[in-house]
Formats: sequence, structure tokens, C-alpha cells
Amino acid sequence: MATTPAAHAAPPFDSELEPILQQLKDTLPSSITPEMIPLIRQAPEPTVAELIGDRALTHREVVVPGPDGAPDITLSAFARDDHRAGGPGIFHIHGGGMIIGSRFSGVSAMFDWVESLDAVCVSVEYRLAPEHPDPAPVDDCYAGLCWASEHADELGFDAGRMLVAGASAGGGLAAGVTLRARDEGGPRLAGSLLIYPMLDDRNETVSSQQIAGIGVWDRASNDTGWDALLGDRRRTDAVSIYAAPARATDLSGLPPTFIDVGTAEVFRDEDVAYASQIWADGGDCELHVWPGGFHGFDLMAPESDLARRMVAVRSAWVTRVLTR
Repeated sequence: MATTPAAHAAPPFDSELEPILQQLKDTLPSSITPEMIPLIRQAPEPTVAELIGDRALTHREVVVPGPDGAPDITLSAFARDDHRAGGPGIFHIHGGGMIIGSRFSGVSAMFDWVESLDAVCVSVEYRLAPEHPDPAPVDDCYAGLCWASEHADELGFDAGRMLVAGASAGGGLAAGVTLRARDEGGPRLAGSLLIYPMLDDRNETVSSQQIAGIGVWDRASNDTGWDALLGDRRRTDAVSIYAAPARATDLSGLPPTFIDVGTAEVFRDEDVAYASQIWADGGDCELHVWPGGFHGFDLMAPESDLARRMVAVRSAWVTRVLTR
């Protein structure tokens, strides 16, 4: 007789983060359902002026051709007021589970590197699911990446010193465009920065089962995002490695990669597996798994000790990759 597998107990949250997570519960539900997508999208986003604040940064908006037959794409480029051309570039892809967000979501996390490295950060506005299912999001991001690389001189950075960066869904899309660049002879990237990336549509790992009804972006939320992106193709062989990079069986030939993730989030196991596959295929990947971290804790609890350490380690890698 078949037996039901024992439930997996959830790992503990960091003692400093747990009360912060409790405070977030009223405004940030653990489980996001399809019916909630329109309401979440109504939440106001900061203006460019609010994002920049008192930093000495400039913002430039560029509209570029989209993928074949698709609408144009809007890019936002951020640079120092005293920017000198020829430095590094960062191509930023925002998070939001494939269903929410804009090119301004999370982009301020790139600003420290814009300032310290005199980098140009280019952030892409991609179409969202479910209105625009796969391959629209990754197609938009790849088209934006290729345009930015081809027009690096115009944007003020060295195309040979560009990394792609993204968090959550943006991390999954960053992994997807990195694979496309490899497979299609696209831009030669200096690095791939995958911040707790969303990689696996199957949602079957131990960590995805542990984080159910708790934390931020739980198992049900993950189902909502992947269902919106892939529809009936989800969990079938029709899913592309560019949509769900965890499906890739060959991760050789990738640029240096950085992955960080918390122990108390859905994406933990798929992110560790992705790093392990890069190593197995002879690649360069730096992996950090932060004990007790929930999804996005660096953005939601930036003053916590764990977030400070996470950001410091991530910044050290970015600086090393973009200055060597």
C-alpha cells in the first residue's frame, strides 16, 4: 500500500527577521492568488525622483524595437551626474513573479554600483503574464539586452563589461537571457547576477513544500506566477529552458554567475541545484545560502544584520567581476 510522504517542517526564520515578517503580514500576504493580481498592480510605485532621492544620478528613457512583431520596449538608463564613458554596464530585470512590477521595481538596489563603479544601469520594461505569457517576457528582456549591448557607446558603457542582474522573477529571466546569449551567439556577458531567482516551473522541491502559507511568495504564489506565464504547458516537455532555466541539462559556457537565496524561501532548493549544475558542467558560480532568510528580506528588512551581510557579499562579487 502506498503511503503519504511525511510533511516537511519549515526551517526557522532568522530571529531578527521573524518579527519584521510578522509586521509585513497585514500588507503582504504569503499567498497570492490570480484574483489578487489586478489589485496588487494598483499599488503606487515610486517616481524616478523618489527612487533617486539625494543621489547624484541622472535618468534617461529610451524606446527601442521589441522582438519581431511585438511592441517597442522602454528602457531606463541610470548613471552618475559626472559619469565618464567606458565603464561597466548593468542590465537590470525586475522581479514580481512574472505578473507584477515595472522597470523601476527593485532598480534602486543597483544604484550603489552605479555610484561606486561609475556603471550605467539599464532597466527593461517587459510585458507581464498572464496577458502576455511566455515567451513574451524573456523575448522582451533579450531584445532589450541585445539593443543595450549594440548601443553601449551611446549609453556610455563598455559592452565587454556588462552583467545581467535580476531578483526573483527577474533572476529567472536573467538566467534565461544568459542562456539565450550563449545559445544564439548574443552579447558576451561579464557576469550573471541571480538574486534568489525563480527558475523551476514544477514547484516540487522540498523548499517549495516547506514554504506554504508562511513567509513571502509561498508555494501557492509560485503556482500563480508559473500558471500565468505558462498556462497548460506548465510541467510538460513544452516548457523552454529560457522560460524555466532549471530545465536546462547543460549549463556549460555561461559567464561567471552569482546566486544568493535564503533558507526559508521557496526558491532555495532550485537555486542550489542550479549552482550545482553549473559546477558539474565546469562553470564558475558563487553561491550563498542565508540562514533564516525569507524571500526578499534584503529589500524588506535592509537594516537587519543578515541583509547587510548579504548585500556586502553580493557587492564584493559585482565589484570583482566588473573591475577585473
